[in-house]
Amino acid sequence: MPHMLRHPPVRLALLLWGIAAAAYMVGFFLRVTPGVLNVDLMRDFHLNAAQLGNLASFYFYFYAASQIPTGIANDRFGPKILIVVGQAVTGVGALLFAVAGSFESAAVARALIGLGHGVAWVSLLELSAAWFAPRVFGTMSGLSLALGTLGAVLAQAPLLILSHSFGWRWVLGAVGVLCLGLSLLALLRIRNRPEDMGFDGYLPARKAQTLGEVGRGLGEVWRYRNTALLFIAPGGVCGAFLTFTTLWGMPFLVQQRQMSAGRASWVVASMLVAFSVGGVLWGRVSDRLRRRKLPYLLGGVMMLAGFGLLVAWPQAPWSLLLLALLLSSVGSGGMVVGFAWAKESVPQRLAGTASGVHNTGVMVGALVQLPLLGWVLDQFWTGQQAGGARLYDGTAFQAANGVLLAWIALSVLCVLLARETHARPYAVAVAPG
Repeated sequence: MPHMLRHPPVRLALLLWGIAAAAYMVGFFLRVTPGVLNVDLMRDFHLNAAQLGNLASFYFYFYAASQIPTGIANDRFGPKILIVVGQAVTGVGALLFAVAGSFESAAVARALIGLGHGVAWVSLLELSAAWFAPRVFGTMSGLSLALGTLGAVLAQAPLLILSHSFGWRWVLGAVGVLCLGLSLLALLRIRNRPEDMGFDGYLPARKAQTLGEVGRGLGEVWRYRNTALLFIAPGGVCGAFLTFTTLWGMPFLVQQRQMSAGRASWVVASMLVAFSVGGVLWGRVSDRLRRRKLPYLLGGVMMLAGFGLLVAWPQAPWSLLLLALLLSSVGSGGMVVGFAWAKESVPQRLAGTASGVHNTGVMVGALVQLPLLGWVLDQFWTGQQAGGARLYDGTAFQAANGVLLAWIALSVLCVLLARETHARPYAVAVAPG
């Protein structure tokens, strides 16, 4: 009698995914907290804009550095241990940040948060691929990104309200305890594959690469032109968005557009939602058209138009400025096309390495731009302060946003120069005819 496939029940798969997705969401919350807490952080740690940018960027330094090792570790050990350890490290980082008394101790805490959360996205995708049928993997990826975005939304107005009621240190301390609880829950409940619980799996077993093979692959992947171009491209298309929503958007809206902090936080939250919608939209358009370059390019052009308005006419009517911010956020979502594009731009045996390199590139823009924009703002500082925090005028913000605009332009140029794969694997894409 033939063996009848007995895949895991959906409710079980959703439970395990839900634990991992909650861990990803909480880490996303911690990623963007400096934007809302910018005044508190500048006052409590006696920071100028460059120092605040450096503090925020410590997350991205260690997040970016963790991407390639995370891919290797997932192949060797599976996602469970990475989720457990990563969430524990994130929780410790949040607790240390809550009690930090100096810039140095806060930077170490921020680095731990970035390192711990850096394993979450790839591990969540690995868990989703193992526990859900391949036909719904795209849907689960979209839901995962949407849940992460929800974490960022909660770090806007809700965080502002809670920090005013209880103090930002108590709020981040509570989030740290939540992270440790999720780490324990992941340890007790998550399993790497359905086979570990006696079910039939969806994926064939795969052989993990040796360290020598990984090293050779990292060297070889750069021989393909698209690797470098697609490494640079998200630094502007996505990096500028991350830099604005993570930190410098709130000061721009409050100081340049005279908004209340509460209203500005809702604007940033709306941008995060628009980014999530854009990711789903551009991904579907790319798959349907079987084109990678066109959706990515259109998204980049939307970013250029939106940030071009911030630079050329920062005092534009509010309705026009809001439209520009939301459309640029939707355009930034086009960077999701780059993940598939990068894998299709190299031979299949290098696809995993290419994904790790590309995901690192996504973060490089933000980790450079966050402190760079702070330095630019400080160069134009006129000496004004309020409540222990520096205030910057329109010229300072125009210069800072001009840096982002130039970076976006470079990214669009890289997209233009990259080779179209027509949504096909490398061997097919380069075949004659």
